[in-house]
Amino acid sequence: MESPRFALESRAFGDGERIPAVHTLEGLNLSPPLQWSGEPPGTRSLALVMDDPDAPAGLWQHWLLFNIPASLHALPAGLERSPELANGCRQGQCWGVERFERLGYQGPQPPPGRVHHYRFSLHALDRPLQLAAGCSVFDLERAIAGHALATATLIGVYAASEPPH
Repeated sequence: MESPRFALESRAFGDGERIPAVHTLEGLNLSPPLQWSGEPPGTRSLALVMDDPDAPAGLWQHWLLFNIPASLHALPAGLERSPELANGCRQGQCWGVERFERLGYQGPQPPPGRVHHYRFSLHALDRPLQLAAGCSVFDLERAIAGHALATATLIGVYAASEPPH
């Protein structure tokens, strides 16, 4: 019997669809609700990375969340931005062009103009990660290396509103 495919979805938007403004800095900047299924056998924790590969100066990190318990299959909208959540999840630092360093979800805020693609990558891991909250994406990538059993991806798109004239 074939095992189910590891998949990441959101009730707020479909793969390749526009991220609603409430989940952006033009809105309330609430993290979107996410749910997943089909994790491979042996999954002990999950790690989520949201980035924008279309940022003008290079890859921009919008969210790092790791040590998501394998027993979870969803995250609610509007997750708090504290370093460690009650369920044991930890948040890393977001960073980008101006090297901002904030914990927790930082929604889309592209410059006016073209559409940006926001990639949500959920990694099923064979163990929890021995990282402190506030780690960098580089620390997270090193910790994930060799421990990812599968990755599920969801892409949302967003273009900023033009400023009023």
